[in-house]
Amino acid sequence: MLFVISAPSGAGKTTIIKGLFRVLPNLSFSVSATTRKKRENETDGKDYFFLTVEEFNRRKANNEFIETEEVHGNLYGTLKSEIEPFLKSGDHLIFDVDVKGALSIKKFYPDAVLIYIDVPVDELIRRLKARRTESEEEINKRTSRIMLEAEEKTKFDNIVDNSKGVDEAVNEVKRIILSNSK
Repeated sequence: MLFVISAPSGAGKTTIIKGLFRVLPNLSFSVSATTRKKRENETDGKDYFFLTVEEFNRRKANNEFIETEEVHGNLYGTLKSEIEPFLKSGDHLIFDVDVKGALSIKKFYPDAVLIYIDVPVDELIRRLKARRTESEEEINKRTSRIMLEAEEKTKFDNIVDNSKGVDEAVNEVKRIILSNSK
């Protein structure tokens, strides 16, 4: 089963996914590829596959991605090689992708369960500034995209409010996963 978690930057996707791994050890994580620079606390092959623009484009030309997207000037994508083994094994795979990527995955895999993490816009902006990992220019780019992504949430199977606390959001996503497990 494929579970896709998506939200604007700062909504808590990564934190929620880490919480899910503590309470649902049978989940596996789909590692996306990106051309953005690796952050200090990230590991290649665990958090992302960090690729050069040339390598990303070569793989895209070779049809190795299910979906790709340019976000904030960087390329992101989901490699077919990351998904196919899980489809054969019947294990649960969880994705952390942007909104457009989630909708693209749903086109390829109609049974995938899309989960949108919702947070009020002013709270998202506060969180982005508080994490201090982006420049002011990057925060402005992310802020302008928040509204566009929020408009797409009605296309998701589930909307989870993450403004009341991460534990509540983790429990709600856990409930969704368990109720959709086959």
